[in-house]
Amino acid sequence: MYSSPIQQLAFRGRSFFLKREDLLHPHLSGNKARKFYFLQDLSKIKEIHSFGSLHSNAMYSLSFLAKSKGKTFIYYAKFDPSLRNPKGNLKGALENGMVLQPLERWPYGKELSCTIVQDSSLFIPEGGRCPQAQEGIAILAKEILDWAKKNRKTPKIFLPSGTGTTALFLQKYLLFRVYTVPCVGDEEYLRKQWRELDPSAPQPTVLFPPKKYRFGRLYLELFELWRELKEQTGVTFDLLYDPVGFATLLHHDLLDEDLLYIHQGGIMGNETMIERYKAKLDKIAKTKKGAV
Repeated sequence: MYSSPIQQLAFRGRSFFLKREDLLHPHLSGNKARKFYFLQDLSKIKEIHSFGSLHSNAMYSLSFLAKSKGKTFIYYAKFDPSLRNPKGNLKGALENGMVLQPLERWPYGKELSCTIVQDSSLFIPEGGRCPQAQEGIAILAKEILDWAKKNRKTPKIFLPSGTGTTALFLQKYLLFRVYTVPCVGDEEYLRKQWRELDPSAPQPTVLFPPKKYRFGRLYLELFELWRELKEQTGVTFDLLYDPVGFATLLHHDLLDEDLLYIHQGGIMGNETMIERYKAKLDKIAKTKKGAV
């Protein structure tokens, strides 16, 4: 794993620092690259099993890892119409040789909190939510500490959360305060994940977004924020997590030179999100035209 650079950028006239986790690797970037760092040695493994959404960044990352190491990747998901015309992460994962199975065939509980190896098969919980993920996240923390020491910084660390695995283990290995916003569930959901993963670890500070955003639902103000970020910083962000992250930072007035934002990676997943947003915008435009 290569260290990702840290850049100083400006947005809406405010300077902040960005950890470019999207530049780690063309096919394995962001928190998934860190979470799956422990999978470097798969010599004793024949099959990798995991479950989750058909649009998951973790799904694509695991499919790439399995292909690169000559392993079989079996993924369990709830089938939906996207299978008829796969795009983005799903298309890439299928091209990598991913074998799909119905979610009901997943052999373990959905609340699995640790990786299980059985008969040369590796079972990984949704999104890489397991204690082993901290191995790679500890490396990320060290990169941040080295940068902070070299530049005499005491930064506030911020990243949006799904299961909150990266945020929790960053707080465990950093003396700086780590802030996050729940994107999948609410605060109690996050804290439940953290307690199950490592009940003794210090927990990050949870911030609330300006309003309740339901995961995966389209919000035009978030799409506009994403486009504005790209125009002003020159950086393409993830469309699921990063816009909620920046909306939360702006809401709490935390975007400044003391902030280090952790890029979420997962840009391939933007393809299907952009398509959905364009369809929604076209529908709005037709509705307005018909009302004239």
